[in-house]
Amino acid sequence: MTDRRDFLRHSAIVGGALALGLHRRPPVSPATKSLNLLILGGTGLTGPFQVRYALARGHKVTVFNRGRHNDRLPAGVTELVGDRNLHQLDPLKGKAWDAVIDNPTSVPFWVKDAGEVLRDKTKQYVFISTISVYQTKGQTALDESSPLMQYTKGDPLALTIQDLMKDIEGLYGPMKVASEREAVKWFGDRTTIIRPTLIAGPGDDSFRFTYWPYRIAKGGEILAPGDGLDHVQIIDARDLAEWTIRVVENGTTGTFNAAGPASPMTMAEQLYGIRGAFDGTRELSFTWVPSDFLTTQKVAPWGDMPTWIPRNDPDYAGANASNARAKSAGLTFRPLGATAVDSLAWFNALTANVQEKVVKNAGLPAERERDVLAAWHANKGGAKSDR
Repeated sequence: MTDRRDFLRHSAIVGGALALGLHRRPPVSPATKSLNLLILGGTGLTGPFQVRYALARGHKVTVFNRGRHNDRLPAGVTELVGDRNLHQLDPLKGKAWDAVIDNPTSVPFWVKDAGEVLRDKTKQYVFISTISVYQTKGQTALDESSPLMQYTKGDPLALTIQDLMKDIEGLYGPMKVASEREAVKWFGDRTTIIRPTLIAGPGDDSFRFTYWPYRIAKGGEILAPGDGLDHVQIIDARDLAEWTIRVVENGTTGTFNAAGPASPMTMAEQLYGIRGAFDGTRELSFTWVPSDFLTTQKVAPWGDMPTWIPRNDPDYAGANASNARAKSAGLTFRPLGATAVDSLAWFNALTANVQEKVVKNAGLPAERERDVLAAWHANKGGAKSDR
């Protein structure tokens, strides 16, 4: 394992600069050519970053959604309102765009409907898929040619959002695969498929990454899962969004794993890297608890311990997706500390009642964490923590 003191020392240097606001992204320069872009969605996690970056690059932006957002669209954006659940795409008819970015689709008939209206009205169709399309059992690592999940219970075009919500764990991956195939059916070699891993950053109300900067900022003894060696993959929503815009600027087609960081990161490197991103005045320690003990305590990977998949889990290959093809196509990554600092700042800016709802989405409640730590210390006769 990477020596944690050395890693923390390095992270503290980088993180201190982040905390002081010294790490700054360079100004956005205009693109060589202005494009007319249609973003389906545009008000979720990545959509607003796509919109702002596209505008900064000098593009014309239209979004199409149900119009239920709360002031998340900047000036200069054209908004068309419809409901893909109800096949209401009439506002898109009779118009043309250089590229279409499809963010929210999880059921194939949404792609079919879009294809019927837009197949001759765009030069490129970008479908935002997911790393969850892969059949991970029996795999140790993934690339874009790895086996995909299959839906074998009938016509995937017949499934609705309501059907998906009834079995989100079982259907999410197979429905994304079927949606990818529907995209290729309608748009052919004009199709770009992007498969992000866990998306982090400001605006992520799933709390699946922000739990860690939130918990680390509180200090004290922190339950850390496994032995620290399990791999972790995340991507900042801003990195994903900005790269997606550059993909359409370059006319890049094909299939890509949008998995970060740039090189493999362990759970220990993630937690100590997040710790190093803050000022270090709060006393804290990490207590690493083996996965088998967490299982006995009914502490689940991913949900109770966000971002974590243990090496003995059949889905562990999902934390080892190759990003070589995406990096070759221009995908870049912010420092981990920037994602951590900005995620926590976003959370802290929420109203108290919204914060209360967000923290329920992932991670261990404080009392539950204390109970599991107490059980572990009793089991081990007082195990030492890493500071």
